[in-house]
Amino acid sequence: MKDNGNPQNFEEYLESQPEEYRADLREMRDIVLSVIPQAQESISYQVPCFKYHYMLVGIGVNKNSSSFYTMSPPLVKELKEELKGIKTSGATLHFPPGKPLPVELLKKIVQLRARQNESLALLKKK
Repeated sequence: MKDNGNPQNFEEYLESQPEEYRADLREMRDIVLSVIPQAQESISYQVPCFKYHYMLVGIGVNKNSSSFYTMSPPLVKELKEELKGIKTSGATLHFPPGKPLPVELLKKIVQLRARQNESLALLKKK
């Protein structure tokens, strides 16, 4: 960790979190990397994030929940029906520790975000 106590990588972030959140964080990380193995990991705004062309998704915890940052409010609106019963806040999905979001839903979100980023990258090349 840096002198200011901020984590520099996923492992440092993980170790700084309460034990009850760690399995959720590992699972979300594994899911993202299983869908986009070439995603680059970083810490942004003190949470683990994944970049694929541009920022893809992020993961983290707060006082009461684990969080999955979709980084796309329009995507959350688009998936409104599939997200029924899941607490959302802007582009973030929240869930209690130990009660993770459905794996297939997370994979779908990562795939959709990857496509969005690929499209944006193609547009910028033109």
